[in-house]
Amino acid sequence: MNRLKELREDNDIYQKDIAKYLNVDQSNYSKYELEKINIPVVILKKLADYYDTTIDYLLYRTDKKEPLPKSIVKDCNK
Repeated sequence: MNRLKELREDNDIYQKDIAKYLNVDQSNYSKYELEKINIPVVILKKLADYYDTTIDYLLYRTDKKEPLPKSIVKDCNK
């Protein structure tokens, strides 16, 4: 199953609701879940923040769902 769909369903959210949060059409969001179109980076960031995970998790680059601790993120931004 697609990770976006899995996260959405685990949180009992409808496609139309997450599409509204992302400010995209529900049909485009559906295409993200079906992997028919690429997800823009700005949308990936919003999704990672919304689900409190990482972009790497959303893109199957890791199976670790938890984001980096805030202290590490702050150090990387210096």
